[in-house]
Amino acid sequence: MFTGIIEELGEVTAVDRTADAARVTVRGPLAVSDAHHGDSISVSGVCLTVIDKDAETFTADVMAETLAMSTLDGVRPGRRVNLERAAQVGDRLGGHIVQGHIDGTATVLSVADGSAWRVLRFSLDPEHAPLVARKGSIAIDGVSLTVSDVGGGLEDGWFEVSLIPETLAATTLGALTAGDRVNIETDILARHVERMLALEPRLTERSAS
Repeated sequence: MFTGIIEELGEVTAVDRTADAARVTVRGPLAVSDAHHGDSISVSGVCLTVIDKDAETFTADVMAETLAMSTLDGVRPGRRVNLERAAQVGDRLGGHIVQGHIDGTATVLSVADGSAWRVLRFSLDPEHAPLVARKGSIAIDGVSLTVSDVGGGLEDGWFEVSLIPETLAATTLGALTAGDRVNIETDILARHVERMLALEPRLTERSAS
């Protein structure tokens, strides 16, 4: 479990690919400072398990499903990534509940600078559109954010977030440009509500029979 408050900007240092998986090594001295074998670390929003580590880096296996659903499919050495260690019981929840189980990816449609912030607009596909609401929570590359606006139809949906200078400087989001892909994780409560609504007709039918 994570909070979406990024602790460190890391860097991918090695990628060892197999037919349907990858082993990724990431440099993140803070992230590994108290990490142990089997611990979870969020890498740009993707929850990965530490299988090896040294004083500055950790290594994790990435399965085919994760590669297919995330931007890790094209990861190369040198890529900057957002890192967050798993939350500890008793920590302040500065962001929102983030599982590191991403829903998929979105594409940056536009970037607009304000006087003291930057507004990023992202694509929103039909599968995820019902799960994203104005003023709701969303994690983008592991960063806990509030949706500032949402619009379009089911086939051409979009959502926006407004980023303060601290977020732009402390995460990889400050380097995003139109056309870049990001990992998104929608709010956990929205996921459960969607599932309940999908099953409700069947449950009603069973109760009536």
